[in-house]
Amino acid sequence: MHPEALVRDHTIYACVIGSRAFGLATEGSDTDRRGVFAAPAPLFWRFDKPPTHVEGPAEEQFSWELERFCELALRANPNVLECLHSPLVEHVDATGRELLGLRDAFLSLRAHETFTRYAMGQRRKLVADVRTHGAPRWKHAMHLLRLLASCRDLLRTGTLAVDVGDQREPLLAVKRGELSWPRVESWMTRLAREADDAVAGSPLPPEPDRARVEDFLVRVRRASVDA
Repeated sequence: MHPEALVRDHTIYACVIGSRAFGLATEGSDTDRRGVFAAPAPLFWRFDKPPTHVEGPAEEQFSWELERFCELALRANPNVLECLHSPLVEHVDATGRELLGLRDAFLSLRAHETFTRYAMGQRRKLVADVRTHGAPRWKHAMHLLRLLASCRDLLRTGTLAVDVGDQREPLLAVKRGELSWPRVESWMTRLAREADDAVAGSPLPPEPDRARVEDFLVRVRRASVDA
C-alpha cells in the first residue's frame, strides 16, 4: 500500500500543532499538521513493513504509524505529547478518540528529562548564535521559553497545556527581539529551575502506563484483522 494511501484511508487522528496550537500565530504563520494512522495488521505480515511515518501528502503535514506514535509518547517525546494535547483537532474517529482517552497514560516524570534535555540542546544552539552573530534566532528563543514553561506547568499540575494563554504577548515580544539576550537567558534559567523544583511534589507518576497503552494497540491490531 502506498504511504499516502495509509494516511488518506487509515488516519485515526489529525491535528494542527506549532504556533497556531500554541496561541502564538501571527500573520504568515505556517499551519503545521500532524496525524496518526493505524496500518492494517496484515501489512506487518509481509517482508516489507508499513512505514513508521509518512511526510505529506500536503505541505507541512507529517503522520506517524500508531505503534511508533505510542512508543514516542511513552518516552515523553515533547512534540508527540503536544500533538496529543493540541486544541486544534481536525479529524478523529472512534479509534482516535480511544487514543485521546489515553492521554494521561502517556504522562509521567519522564517528561522532566526529555523536555529539559531537548531544551538544553536548543539553548546551546542559541548561545552559539549569540557568539557567532551577536544575537540568537529570536523565534527559536521564544519557542524554547514556551517549552520550558510547559514542562514546569506539566510537572506542577499533571496536565499538559499547549496554548500559552496570557503569555502570548511576552513571548511574541521575545520573537520580535524586544528583550535583551541576558534578560531572555535569565528567564530561561528561572523556568528551568522552577521545573527542577516541581519534580519532588509533582502529581505525575514515575513511569507511564505502558500496559494500558499496549492493550489498546493490540486491540486495534486485532480489530483490523477482523474488519
